[in-house]
Amino acid sequence: MKSEQKKIERKSSDQMPITICIVEDDAGFRNGLLRLFARTPDLHCLNSYPSAEAALQAIPEMAPNVVLMDLNLPGMNGVDCVRKLKSLLPRVQIIMLTVYEDPDQIYNALSAGATGYLLKQAPPAELLDAIRDVHNGGAPMSSQIARKVVQSFQGISTNDEAEGLSAREREVLDYLVQGFLIKEIGEKLGIGFDTVRTYIRRIYEKLHVHSRAQAVAKFLHASSARQNTACDLKR
Repeated sequence: MKSEQKKIERKSSDQMPITICIVEDDAGFRNGLLRLFARTPDLHCLNSYPSAEAALQAIPEMAPNVVLMDLNLPGMNGVDCVRKLKSLLPRVQIIMLTVYEDPDQIYNALSAGATGYLLKQAPPAELLDAIRDVHNGGAPMSSQIARKVVQSFQGISTNDEAEGLSAREREVLDYLVQGFLIKEIGEKLGIGFDTVRTYIRRIYEKLHVHSRAQAVAKFLHASSARQNTACDLKR
C-alpha cells in the first residue's frame, strides 16, 4: 500500500510544471517569452525582471527550477548575476540567452554557474525543449554553440589534464559537452547508466571540477589560452 502511495506521489510530482524566472532587459523579447510560456502547460513563469539587480532581490525567495538569463544586461551583467544567484540558490539551473557565439563568453557564463547556453534566435520549440532538458539534468546549447564547444574540445591535445583522460573518457566528455544526458551517452556508447556515471566521476576527478558545466568551461578556457598563445607566437 505504501509502495503504491509513493508511486502516486512520484507521478504527481512529475506532473508539476517547471517553474521559470526571466532576466531580460529587452521588453519585446521578454514579453514574447511570457506569451510562449503562458500557452505551454508544463512550464510556469513566476515572474520576469529587466535587470540583474531586480532579479537578485526577488528570485532567491521564489526559488524557481530554471532561470533564463540575458548576457548583456544594463548595470550588472548576466555573468555576474549568474555567479551571485548560484551562491544563493545552488540548485537553480540557469540558461543563458544571448546573441554571442564567442567561446570566451560561453566559458565565462559556464564558469559562473550557467548550465545551458542558447542563442536568442533559437526557435521557440528549441527553447522549450532546452528548459525541459536542463530541468532533467542536461546541458542544452544551440547547435551553433555546441559546434564551437566541440571544436574547442577537439582542438585540445597538449593540455596536461586532457592527456590524463583515457580514450573512453574523452568519448564521454565529448558527449557531455554536446549536452547529452547520462542515459543517452550510455545508449550512444553501448554501456550502462552506472558505467557512464563512473566515467564522469573519473573525468571530474582528473579535471579537478565538480560539474558538467565546469568540465566544459575548463576545456574552453584551455583551448582559448592555447589559441591566444599561438597567435602571440605568430606576431
